[in-house]
Amino acid sequence: MDPEQDNESAGESEEDGSFARVTAVATGWTVDFLFLRMCRSFKKADLEEFNEGLDTFEAICQNPSLKAGLDDEKVMIVAFLSRVMHGKQLDVQFDEDDSVTPLMSAAKMWSNLKATVADTRLFNNVTILLLAQTVAVCLERGQRSSASSALKWFESNNEFPQNVRVKLTTIVTQKETYHPFLMSFSFKRLLETIQSYLDAYLERNPCDYLLKEATKVVQSSQNGNVLEDVVKENCCLSRQNEKKMTRCLIKKRQLLPTKIADLWKPDTCKKPYVSVRRLSKTELSQKTNRSTSQVSQTQRTRKKWTSTLDKYLKAGVERHGPGKWAQILKDYDFEGRTGTMLKDRWRVLLRAHEVG
Repeated sequence: MDPEQDNESAGESEEDGSFARVTAVATGWTVDFLFLRMCRSFKKADLEEFNEGLDTFEAICQNPSLKAGLDDEKVMIVAFLSRVMHGKQLDVQFDEDDSVTPLMSAAKMWSNLKATVADTRLFNNVTILLLAQTVAVCLERGQRSSASSALKWFESNNEFPQNVRVKLTTIVTQKETYHPFLMSFSFKRLLETIQSYLDAYLERNPCDYLLKEATKVVQSSQNGNVLEDVVKENCCLSRQNEKKMTRCLIKKRQLLPTKIADLWKPDTCKKPYVSVRRLSKTELSQKTNRSTSQVSQTQRTRKKWTSTLDKYLKAGVERHGPGKWAQILKDYDFEGRTGTMLKDRWRVLLRAHEVG
């Protein structure tokens, strides 16, 4: 072979190798930025923003040429957050076993994240909260058998204090949906505790390099300060003096199952498997239209307020106070009712002197 051709080939190979390393570094920065974005979305309870970030995150994880820049630890954390966000929706599954609820799956993910938790007490608190809320969600949905099955599943798959197991077994047996123990280990407290974990993790593992650089560009091109508040909020996630920022409730999404190879999309219980393929925008639109139609039909056929719904409403007002209808809706299943409907019903109870 011509020496010149040998030199050219060697040069091209070296250039390709350098670009591959550069790509890995750039991918790492991108993953950090997306991770920070999803932590922020989790904190804000912004499901739409979380899903948008997850779309890009998923694309990177599924691209073989970009995997060198991935951080498996952050992938696992995002998987865990996704399960928690789906926590109250029992028709979503992440495992091939259709009896495993999102919070049960989250508990499995959490046990794999133990090495990322600096505070042992925090790790144990989240473990117990996941267990308590798995039972609470099943009881709230009237699925006592599922709550019993969940306890047995936890007993064989996770370690937790004997006194907690006995307490929850008694609660399930007596169907005490609003037992003080469950109220003290609420879903809101679970979210707040996880946010404390994220704050501590981001302190040890700053992920804001790309955010800071992008902010400089934006500020220099738009007279500055355009994204000042947003940047401050994101950067503060990795600073100890901002740990007291408000925690919010979230809803749901999906991610890593027990088998790490199968990543992203949860299916309903009618399809007991985890698919790597995500729904297209057209499929999502069709699914949304069907859901809207079902909700409308439910609203047309909905029965009058029951004593159970009144009990939910009274418990919610006692916990959050009158007027906090959006928060109360997140805690209980009001069968499709809106915050306005809760307000109207509360006025009816006041006029009937059933509440003080």
